[in-house]
Amino acid sequence: MPEIRVAIAGVGNCAAALVQGVEYYKNVTDNTKCPGLMHVNFGGYHICDIRFVAAFDVNEKKIGRDLGEAIFVEPNSCARFAKVPKLGVNVFSGPVFDGVAPHMKESFRIYDEKKLGSVDASAVLREVEADLLINFLPVGSFKATRYYARAAVDANCAFVNCIPEFIASDPDWGEKFRKSGLPVAGDDIKSQLGATILHRNLIKLCVDRGIVVEETYQLNLGGNTDFENMTVEERLKTKRISKTEAVTSMVPYEVPTRIGPSDYVPFLGDKKICYVWIKGRKFGNLPVTVTAKLQVEDSPNSAGVVIDVVRAVKLALDRGVSGPLTSISSYAFKHPPIQIPDDVARQWVEDFIAGKRDV
Repeated sequence: MPEIRVAIAGVGNCAAALVQGVEYYKNVTDNTKCPGLMHVNFGGYHICDIRFVAAFDVNEKKIGRDLGEAIFVEPNSCARFAKVPKLGVNVFSGPVFDGVAPHMKESFRIYDEKKLGSVDASAVLREVEADLLINFLPVGSFKATRYYARAAVDANCAFVNCIPEFIASDPDWGEKFRKSGLPVAGDDIKSQLGATILHRNLIKLCVDRGIVVEETYQLNLGGNTDFENMTVEERLKTKRISKTEAVTSMVPYEVPTRIGPSDYVPFLGDKKICYVWIKGRKFGNLPVTVTAKLQVEDSPNSAGVVIDVVRAVKLALDRGVSGPLTSISSYAFKHPPIQIPDDVARQWVEDFIAGKRDV
């Protein structure tokens, strides 16, 4: 199979996990012997077919460095689980826009944009012949996300939106990619086994078993820069919408719900702790309460999902499919164009791989 040429916007913890993952799994042939992958082979594409060709960031310590080195530069705190060699991929200076909250300027070590100047992302994407661009910018990057989405369109490059800014699920942006003959997947990546996927399935289990759900909440704690960034409520609007709709879409009636990042605990590093609580009524109108706690290394938890998304988008490119990819988006993202149960989304993806579905 041809290689999949991937560019990254935002060389943070999620990018670090993805780059390490591609190196870690490059020789795997049987996922029963190496946990973590949902698909070793995805429509003929293996993990080793993924090649990184460009990256963009605003951290002065990452700009100009090889991507294989930049992923380990502070404040990144992703667990090191693979030895990554120099990749021959330069980290370019991306425009800042609203990609960095005022309280994060010191943590992110922002470069002097007036002195160094930012690159033209679309020109870089064309030069490196990128197949797709992955958006790993911080939550709340409204303008910056749309800059990179436009750069992808201008460069004839597909777009994977891993953050809760609505691109694939926005009809206007979806139409932009469709008219350009390009696929787009998003929005807001799910983890392999994260707070949203756990909460969704517990809620669906209750509904399917005849439990009337009365109230539910999901509280999340973490110590990485993602959680530090989200201490400012104004950057959380779309994040709360994305996570909340992902869960409430499983219930055919309104339920009082509170979901979202709850606190930044620096010493947790890249660990994330989630608490889920569900209150309902069962047979005889008697009460039932479900509580669950999940603890994971946060950033690697989404990398395996992104690896599937990357290969799905490349299949769409190969097949000439454009616009929002509903199957992989419903499977892999919290705020897709269409919300469906996870088991249905999984089957849609298998059908897409087999060529039985266009999107």
